[in-house]
Amino acid sequence: MEGKKYIATPVKTKEILNKYSFSFKKSLGQNFLIDVNILKNIIHHAGIDKNAGAIEIGPGIGALTEQLAIHAEKVVAFEIDQRLLPILQDTLREYSNVDIIHEDILKANVHDVIKEYFEEDQEIHVVANLPYYITTPILMKLLREGLPVTSLTVMIQKEVADRMAAQPNTKSYGSLTIAIQYYTNAEVVMNVPKTVFMPQPNVESSILRLTTRKTAPVLVENEDFFFTIVQASFAQRRKTLRNNLTSHFKNEYDKETISVLLEEIGIDGTRRGESLSMEEFATLANAFYKYKSDNQD
Repeated sequence: MEGKKYIATPVKTKEILNKYSFSFKKSLGQNFLIDVNILKNIIHHAGIDKNAGAIEIGPGIGALTEQLAIHAEKVVAFEIDQRLLPILQDTLREYSNVDIIHEDILKANVHDVIKEYFEEDQEIHVVANLPYYITTPILMKLLREGLPVTSLTVMIQKEVADRMAAQPNTKSYGSLTIAIQYYTNAEVVMNVPKTVFMPQPNVESSILRLTTRKTAPVLVENEDFFFTIVQASFAQRRKTLRNNLTSHFKNEYDKETISVLLEEIGIDGTRRGESLSMEEFATLANAFYKYKSDNQD
């Protein structure tokens, strides 16, 4: 590929945008990458090789898609903006291993797409420069659906990446941390300057690698209830665990019951949510769920 003019350069990107009189839609969070080295780093961290399949979300004009096509066996990209379809058809015309699906990823049946486009037992990675305004819903949809993917390596807002990879007793640690780390091992692999985007975003960016877990790190009686407990515990960060739980469950458990349950499992009710590990949240959720089940009749 020596001497090849990649899409991800300022000159080539401007050329493509001018050719198609393309204007960025703020509502779609469009910020195109214009640095080939950053893209190669993303692919390296994602663990993409010649046998791998890749799913991309929001390919834009194809900067990352092109690099994925060079390094992976098969690439499927979801693009919601109809204006980009003819551009992608042009910019990626020499890559026969790429398919573009014109669909909103939040509405897509990704299981069916995987069955249709990838080999059985093929290692699949999600790799994307995600629109920042919709990062969390996209990731949670993909994780909760239990897709057969090895990892998700995504460019997202630095602050959100820090929250997803946070440890207990830090400012960034919260219900989003628990949700992401319940399904994956999360790691911020690099920070990215604003200058590698066109147009430049207002926020700092990071590349977050999520390696999917084969089994959950904690045993919970009911997943939905576990996440409800976690969210309730962080409802007001300055409040104690006991007060947050009392406030959230006021119609289901009285204050005394909550105090007794906390005492029984050995968790101090004056602690704050951010000090609890995932294991402690699981213990808490299971105790509350058992009490609820036992007293339903």
